[in-house]
Amino acid sequence: MRFEQLIAKVKQAETALEAHERSVAADLRQLKRSWLDAWTPGRIVIAGLVSGFMIGRAEPLRAVGKSGGLMQLVSMVSGLFAGGSAQAAASQAEQAAGSAQQAAQVADPDAEALARAEREMQAARAAASEPIEP
Repeated sequence: MRFEQLIAKVKQAETALEAHERSVAADLRQLKRSWLDAWTPGRIVIAGLVSGFMIGRAEPLRAVGKSGGLMQLVSMVSGLFAGGSAQAAASQAEQAAGSAQQAAQVADPDAEALARAEREMQAARAAASEPIEP
C-alpha cells in the first residue's frame, strides 16, 4: 500500500470512530432522560419500602441492639425532642414579649423600650435554658 492510501484509510477510520462516538453519546443522553422520567414519586416510595424491607430482613433487630445502633437511635430521637421543646420555648417567649409590648403601649410610651428589653431577655433565657444536643 502506498502512503496516501494509508492516510486515507486512517482518515476513514477516524470519521467512523467520531460517528460512533456521537451515536453513543446520543444513546447515553436518551438513556439518562428515560431513566429520570421513570422515577416517578410513586416508584420512589415503592423502591424505598422494598429496600427498607430487604435491609430489615438482612439485619435483625437484635443485631442492631448489640451493636449500639439502638443507643444511637435513642440519642437521635432525644435530640429531636430537645429541638422541638426549644422551639416551643422560643414561641412562648415571643408571645410573652408581644403581650408585654401591648401593655407597655397602653400604659406609657417610655415603657415600650422596657418591654423590648424584657422580650430580648426572655428570648435569651429560653435559648440558654434548653440547650440542643447533637
